[in-house]
Amino acid sequence: MSGPPAVRGGRTSDYEFVLPAGRIAQSPAERRDESRLMVLDRATGTIEHRVFRDLPSYLRAGDALVLNTTRVFRARLLGQRDSGASAEVFLLRELDDDTWEAMVQPGNKLKVGRRVQVAPGFDAEMLEATARGTRLVRLRVAAATEGTASERAAIHAAIATHGHIPLPPYIDRADALSDAERYQTVFSREEGSVAAPTAGLHFTPELLARLEREGVRRAEVLLHVGAGTFKPIEVEDPAEHVMHEEWYDVPATTAALLDATRAGGGRICAVGTTSLRTLESAIGEDGRFRSGSAETRIFIRPPQRPRSADLLVTNFHLPRSTLLMLVAAVAGYELTMHAYDLAVREGYRFYSYGDAMLVR
Repeated sequence: MSGPPAVRGGRTSDYEFVLPAGRIAQSPAERRDESRLMVLDRATGTIEHRVFRDLPSYLRAGDALVLNTTRVFRARLLGQRDSGASAEVFLLRELDDDTWEAMVQPGNKLKVGRRVQVAPGFDAEMLEATARGTRLVRLRVAAATEGTASERAAIHAAIATHGHIPLPPYIDRADALSDAERYQTVFSREEGSVAAPTAGLHFTPELLARLEREGVRRAEVLLHVGAGTFKPIEVEDPAEHVMHEEWYDVPATTAALLDATRAGGGRICAVGTTSLRTLESAIGEDGRFRSGSAETRIFIRPPQRPRSADLLVTNFHLPRSTLLMLVAAVAGYELTMHAYDLAVREGYRFYSYGDAMLVR
């Protein structure tokens, strides 16, 4: 068996870096567009330090800004086992009206047949253990009639009432009332994600309006972010890593707009790794974009060079992560890791509530 590629950026350990705990943002900036913005110029290798509201300086009329309109739902259900001990059911995706795939804690106690009471009249029953360590769970609301449309509505209402915002594990606090608004983008619409597309968190309605006035066209895609987005790569050869699947949709209007943008000499700016993964999943061999819905396991990493976008807005990501490798595929390995070293030294805030980077 051959080992991982010997070139720099070809091994998982190449993406290790030391991040002091104090650099991990525990709360958002006071105003969304006041986050810092590091700008990487691939052509010159230079790096600028700006503020996110300066983003329009790097875009021009005829460019397209691609936004992921997914919305985070209250995926964390905290409750009690029959013994009275605490338990957690972290919903991942809905399979039918009352059955969901979920991660559960403590996994060794929540065997098939066990229940977690989330609130009076609202509980989760363990149905089946999956091969990847998750559970299939049945959600029950006492007042609902089983197998009806009203049952599904009652379950979703119970999740919205009793669930918690699924802040990432590196945010060391319980969710607060403010997270219900700040851990969503201002353009979010369709619920389905267990993590926010965090590059979009920096946009305000005023900034989006300014970009529109300056002739930057808005293109919308949808990708529901799964919990696997936080999963580090545990093998030295990235090719052996199994990617999580995520559902995406590219409307026909978006595909047409992006094709027209390229035809007219404009550039495509992907806002976030989720938007770029969607675009790269949807672009054909002929360079045109295909509309439609599908699940993707795409893993973008060096030496690949994404073809679907010309610029990328992103946050600062976890060491040894697929997202950091994606940035390296866009910006180049050496420039990416230099930028991360500089970000640590310059006091940038990392991860979901942290600062932003523009690769141009």
